[in-house]
Amino acid sequence: MKNESGFSLTEALTSMAIVGLVSALAIPNLMMLNARMQADVFAQQISSELRWARQWSISKRDRVRLVFDQDRQAIVAQVGNDRVQHHQLSYQHKGLEVDEPSAGPDVVFHPSGRSATATTIQFRNGQGHARTITVSLTGRVSIR
Repeated sequence: MKNESGFSLTEALTSMAIVGLVSALAIPNLMMLNARMQADVFAQQISSELRWARQWSISKRDRVRLVFDQDRQAIVAQVGNDRVQHHQLSYQHKGLEVDEPSAGPDVVFHPSGRSATATTIQFRNGQGHARTITVSLTGRVSIR
């Protein structure tokens, strides 16, 4: 009696074909998931920046302005009435298109934490995944 162990060539090729088929179906979905995740991460970054501006204005009792600079592809934080630049968040090489906020190129938070105007910010990545961030008059920031 012969005791054979291992796989035949047919079994190995069948297994490889199944793995190849599953990979071919899964990889495009993973790429779409990655693009969606990148849009979600950037939405969190923008909303965190807006929430930081609101908290800074309340804690320092000073105005904070976030300027959405379309030319430099950056969000610039300016503090005080003299608009001293505090820092900036660049999205230049991230493959994102950020629209100008609906109420103008900047979002201003007063020392009370209220926003000067309610505004909506929309952006999309290269694959077309879009997100909308809204800032209410009370300063509340939400992502849709």
